[in-house]
Amino acid sequence: CPPLGLETLKITDFQLHASTAKRYGLGAHRGRLNIQAGVNENDFYDGAWCAGRNDPYQWIEVDARRLTKFTGVITQGRNSLWSSNWVTSYRVLVSNDSHAWTAVRNESGDVIFEGNSEKEIPVLNMLPVPLVARYIRINPRSWFEEGSICMRLEILGCPLPDPNNYYHRRNEMTTTDNLDFKHHNYKEMRQLMKTVNKMCPNITRIYNIGKSNQGLKLYAVEISDNPGEHEVGEPEFRYIAGAHGNEVLGRELILLLMQFMCQEYLAGNPRIVHLIEDTRIHLLPSVNPDGYDKAYKAGSELGGWSLGRWTQDGIDINNNFPDLNSLLWESEDQKKSKRKVPNHHIPIPDWYLSENATVAVETRAIIAWMEKIPFVLGGNLQGGELVVAYPYDMVRSMWKTQDYTPTPDDHVFRWLAYSYASTHRLMTDARRRACHTEDFQKEDGTVNGASWHTVAGSINDFSYLHTNCFELSIYVGCDKYPHESELPEEWENNRESLIVFMEQVHRGIKGIVRDVHGKGIPNAVISVEGVNHDIRTGADGDYWRLLNPGEYMVGVKAEGYTTATKTCEVGYDMGATQCDFTISKTNLARIKEIMKKFGKQPISLSMRRLRQRA
Repeated sequence: CPPLGLETLKITDFQLHASTAKRYGLGAHRGRLNIQAGVNENDFYDGAWCAGRNDPYQWIEVDARRLTKFTGVITQGRNSLWSSNWVTSYRVLVSNDSHAWTAVRNESGDVIFEGNSEKEIPVLNMLPVPLVARYIRINPRSWFEEGSICMRLEILGCPLPDPNNYYHRRNEMTTTDNLDFKHHNYKEMRQLMKTVNKMCPNITRIYNIGKSNQGLKLYAVEISDNPGEHEVGEPEFRYIAGAHGNEVLGRELILLLMQFMCQEYLAGNPRIVHLIEDTRIHLLPSVNPDGYDKAYKAGSELGGWSLGRWTQDGIDINNNFPDLNSLLWESEDQKKSKRKVPNHHIPIPDWYLSENATVAVETRAIIAWMEKIPFVLGGNLQGGELVVAYPYDMVRSMWKTQDYTPTPDDHVFRWLAYSYASTHRLMTDARRRACHTEDFQKEDGTVNGASWHTVAGSINDFSYLHTNCFELSIYVGCDKYPHESELPEEWENNRESLIVFMEQVHRGIKGIVRDVHGKGIPNAVISVEGVNHDIRTGADGDYWRLLNPGEYMVGVKAEGYTTATKTCEVGYDMGATQCDFTISKTNLARIKEIMKKFGKQPISLSMRRLRQRA
């Protein structure tokens, strides 16, 4: 049977009860598998249920609210940086009225189940025979001798059909989409991509961006009306997932998304057809397939919080990018600094490019991919929380670990984050409880990364400062690795958001910068008055600049060309405003061009004067 949903919060706080609790933050409502305590371990958000006394009469109880066939129990110790507490053995009891209890028994009496030997690795115990009841109670019998009675748990059980139970019917989630709702290992993921490509050969293309540490190819699927080529004037979008190998919900959502878009395109859904014809979409479901393989082998409930998070060589991909923030801020703080750092397309430092740098091969592959394709907007799907985080992810002050650190495009990022959160079924629901320790309701399910926790070298900050792409981290669920049975509901939770976020790539201004002969000018700098962050044109002279509705003074400059400015207005309707530029070569550039043509080098005026003096 699948989990009842303590970890996914399907089981509400009102369904959890305990004999005693050490304090509120260690109450029964905190006794959920994989719940995290946070750094403070304060009275509200601690890392387990802990009994108020250490004796064999303590218990924690789950009310399934309907008859359920209970088949197993998974336990963990207390999540804590400072203390060690776990239960080493326990009894299991069931009841239909919460008054008369029956213990799980075998021929020799009450079964004593073996518990945990440390605080983080989950331990599964299957019941000798499944038991049908409404309530289930865990009664600790022994615990770590230097600690106290503390535990986190998940119950495995199949709810029995009950046509009269209005409460359950009201909360059931079904989907009408005919998709492959299962967890896909590496081989199955590859096969699914082939199936989608076979169904929609005219709009899909499979390619890889590199290999993992263990040699697994990092496959991506492109969805576009002209797969394999960049169309001038068409923006490029990306979703990636699985940078942390054990956060698998994002991986499955991307696999579901590619199936859904193919099916809806074939069915003639005008919204999806329009999106595919006007956008080049790249979907990379597994950035860290080596880590995923470890988590997959353990299974959805038994990997704990971190098994498979890192690459094979122990690197966290999400924070493995060059720290360009420090270079930019040092340059801004030291106005007289000889080394001026631009406010965009900041070069990667030499030390990072050396072979000895601690950089994962997966990270290098992503950077090469980001530099090759002119992405405009991207989302990296993560797990373990329910929030959209936008840059900067790193605090500017050296002395703080949390501080709101906005980019020059803060208003745009906040809108992008809200566009996903507000269309998600749960992110902005004021009634839902926090996943672990943070309540993001005050910001409508969004958060500035640095105000949450500071991180140097994040993919979001790097993408913003090194390329034209605005990237956000989308945390799609409290449970990093939900059970297969949860996937249809998670798809329904995220489907609309995934599509709405892609549509935001068409917000702002776009255009082509040409010379007087109509040829596109690559690498021209596009600046917006009042926003200290520029972007550059692509190889064909085309550009896209994400902006909120309003009127903007937009300027363009390119080496050897005259500068130009014009007013561009962004409306509220979806669709970027066309804002083209035609610029001519400067007189000096034209003279240089003519002289070069005839094999002569132009002499600068200052040099000519020096020669005359001599």
